[in-house]
Amino acid sequence: MFRPLSLFVGLRYTRARRRRQFISFISLTSMIGLGLGVLALILVLSVMNGFQQEMGTRILGLVPHVVLTAGQPLPDWPAVAKKALAEPGVEAAAPVTRMDGMLSFHGEMQPIEISGIDPAREPEVSSLADRLIGGQLQDLQPGRFGVIVGALTARRFGLALGDPLTLIVPEPSEAPGGITPSLHRLTVVGVFKAGADLDGSLAMVHLADAARMRRWPEGRVEGVRLKLADLHTAPELARRLAARLGPPFEAEDWTRSEGSLFSAMQMEKTMIGLLLLLIVAVAAFNIIATLIMVVADKRTDIAILRTLGATPGQIMRVFMIQGCIIGFSGTLAGAVLGVAAALHVSELVSWIEQHLDGRLLGSGAYFITSLPSRLQWPDVALVVCAGLLLSFLATLYPAWRAAQTHPAEALRYA
Repeated sequence: MFRPLSLFVGLRYTRARRRRQFISFISLTSMIGLGLGVLALILVLSVMNGFQQEMGTRILGLVPHVVLTAGQPLPDWPAVAKKALAEPGVEAAAPVTRMDGMLSFHGEMQPIEISGIDPAREPEVSSLADRLIGGQLQDLQPGRFGVIVGALTARRFGLALGDPLTLIVPEPSEAPGGITPSLHRLTVVGVFKAGADLDGSLAMVHLADAARMRRWPEGRVEGVRLKLADLHTAPELARRLAARLGPPFEAEDWTRSEGSLFSAMQMEKTMIGLLLLLIVAVAAFNIIATLIMVVADKRTDIAILRTLGATPGQIMRVFMIQGCIIGFSGTLAGAVLGVAAALHVSELVSWIEQHLDGRLLGSGAYFITSLPSRLQWPDVALVVCAGLLLSFLATLYPAWRAAQTHPAEALRYA
């Protein structure tokens, strides 16, 4: 069977036992180091993806994807919701009234964002009902001024269901300061836990009670919140809806309120990926050292091949093939192990916690008490391509050095 000379000799050098076992050991460590680097990179990127997905589910499940407002209370929000639902990508719509204020309980105060919601329509646009750890959405009754607070707020104030709260809302007035505080007595009827900062910065009241706090006529709301099929289309869809509805309507999407958090998480993922890529690069440098020693060990063989008619290009390809086999083997082995680790890291962490009789991610210090992992094949492909590329580049200089060997000088000292 015909095989090119470079491939035949390169494979033979790879399989053959070398007289110097140290070179074989360095080749093995290069392969293992490259595999471990690829494994770590795939695993860490998958965990970062899992954290992003988990935080996105928790935060964006409660935060409006898009809010349509007109700068004044809407008298007929169903008409606005009907026009919004006609836009492709909008799954559901519900009324909302937002305001900022301060919660006061036994002399302690905390800033809060209040959302006036319709308990009957809220499950269509948010995951609030699934996040409740106390009370029910139906406990928000118009006129009773009930409030659903987050778990952090309840823990900070030591609240229980039925406890009274005071909400301080600033109102414009003709007073010298221009603002007069308005006090409202609320009763805790529910507690939610999203596992994010929203647990200490968000609270919900009934839509009708929010209108009374804002001193609006009955039935008026601030705007319409939308749930989208694809969160990444929110900015573009918000612009289309604002243009379609025309002035004075404006559309605000989630990237304005929560975009900085997810941008920071994406930047963190990128920086960690680049740092771990250095591990792969170090392993690739080991391939350079391995091939340089192989070239020095095979100077006589190179000289004989040259005298038999082998060209410098063929000699160069011999050692490139040998280095690529080392790099490709380590990269592919690391990719297989990395994919397996990313798919089962949650079960592995649970097994470790059971045997250590403790928790690696305690609920007292972390919002997320389990290690999420989300394997994305584009990330795997990117890591594998980076490993293969670095392995290939690592073979160029040693192979070039081998091609520069002069047969007469090599055989003189053989």
